[in-house]
Amino acid sequence: MLKGIAASKGYAIGKISIMSHQEITIDERICDNVDAELTTLKGAVEKSKVQLNALRVKTAENIGEHEAMVFDSHMMFLDDPEFVGAMEEAIRNDMKRAAAAVEQVKIFFENMFSQMDNAYMRERATDIVDVSNRIIKNILGITSEIEDLPENTIIVAHDLTPSDTAQLDKSKVIGFLTDIGGVTSHSAIMARSLEICAVVGMGNITALVENGCECIIDGIKGEVILAPNKDALEKYRKLALEYDKKREELKKYRDIKLAYKDGREILVAGNIGSVKDLDSVIENGADGIGLFRTEFVFMDREAAPTEEEQFEIYKTVAERMSGKPVVIRTLDIGGDKQISYLQLEQEMNPFLGLRAIRLCFKHEEMFKAQIKALLRAGVFGDVQIMLPMIGTIEEIRQAKDIINKCKEELKDANIPFKDETPVGIMIEIPAAAIAADILADEVDFFSIGTNDLIQYTLAVDRMNSNISHLYNPMNVSVLRLIEMSIKAAHKAGIWCGMCGEMAGDLRATKILLEMGLDEFSMSGSSILDVKELIYNQLKNE
Repeated sequence: MLKGIAASKGYAIGKISIMSHQEITIDERICDNVDAELTTLKGAVEKSKVQLNALRVKTAENIGEHEAMVFDSHMMFLDDPEFVGAMEEAIRNDMKRAAAAVEQVKIFFENMFSQMDNAYMRERATDIVDVSNRIIKNILGITSEIEDLPENTIIVAHDLTPSDTAQLDKSKVIGFLTDIGGVTSHSAIMARSLEICAVVGMGNITALVENGCECIIDGIKGEVILAPNKDALEKYRKLALEYDKKREELKKYRDIKLAYKDGREILVAGNIGSVKDLDSVIENGADGIGLFRTEFVFMDREAAPTEEEQFEIYKTVAERMSGKPVVIRTLDIGGDKQISYLQLEQEMNPFLGLRAIRLCFKHEEMFKAQIKALLRAGVFGDVQIMLPMIGTIEEIRQAKDIINKCKEELKDANIPFKDETPVGIMIEIPAAAIAADILADEVDFFSIGTNDLIQYTLAVDRMNSNISHLYNPMNVSVLRLIEMSIKAAHKAGIWCGMCGEMAGDLRATKILLEMGLDEFSMSGSSILDVKELIYNQLKNE
């Protein structure tokens, strides 16, 4: 039995698949058999078509038709005789090997499209890169370790990026284990959103296991059993059935309405990272979306999403929530989250550096595209804009000035939008909590981001498993900052929620109720547990 950090509840019994990212190395030597390279290229192109068609079907079923349409443009390139023909010519005329020929054509077309005046054509540069890389991987025999997995798979990796976790297929992957990470690492947060059992911070689990090894994950205690015997298998199958039964019983709290004695409504909302997370929060009876982490819309691509792409995504979320509040956080990149196309500089202290709202101010056009998309989506539901990493009143005013500019530009273009879209801030910097009474007069709501608030208050890196025992949500200093923020919000007549992982921590629920927190927002898997606890707590008062 091995011990780690329980990151996502549940039990899993399956077989291990070790994931290690393979680097792409292009062979630049002159080819010695043109016909063989042409045959290799043709086979890779045909295989790419089959993969893209399967991905399109899967994406349309699991996420949505709009998101699936990206694969249509990829297929168009594979059917374009000029695009594929250029690769064939590079093999025949330049004596390039197949992978090198694709790389050469990719760079040429990417540069050509990215310099075009037409915005739509510039965006096709991203598709060029994606589809070319797929062909290259098929030539080199590099398979996606996440795409083609058998059922009852337990992923083992040194770490999983948010993009890796977002791609996990719940019908195949039932759990994952990592060497590093903590309960608030982004892979752990995504695991809870997907309701996939996970234990992280295991030290050297990748060195201790082999592919195909049977394994049990106890996501409640953070324990892992390798090569379990018959008794262990029987015990954990029983525990898994009991856990599932309990989850089923909790469904009676799905549509319950909660309120304080004075009539103030208590919302138990859901945190999401993409449209596909909606199924879980809706199924579990979320009273709204308390946090849409839009960074996942920007990640795992070659260029920033356009205003139109974002609008369709935010509109979908707003419509599916049927009038319930949808709090959408503007881009929060930096710290432990990076996107390649911004080419951010390496920083000695990235969590204290150019991230979140600070980064958006530096890339104002990208920020404006997101704000416009959010304002437009407000026509289709109760969309509310949330600004991350706010530390001063000047930052709020600067952001509001940009929002007002966006409104004027939408007006001038005769594009419908919701003029009275609420704007709030995250309280995640201690300075913001201390000055909450001043900041509250400038915004429509607060949402406490405890993940960062705790690490900044206690000077504890929340991603470092070596000091995870020091990361304590119940520390008196943290609790005081939370209480100050809630009181300041209520005094100013605005609501205060919490979207950090502490909102779903049952140890903290009673204390947060005593403080008068208006909204608890968490991963879908925690909603019913929290609703049950709040209901029983209020009933006993």
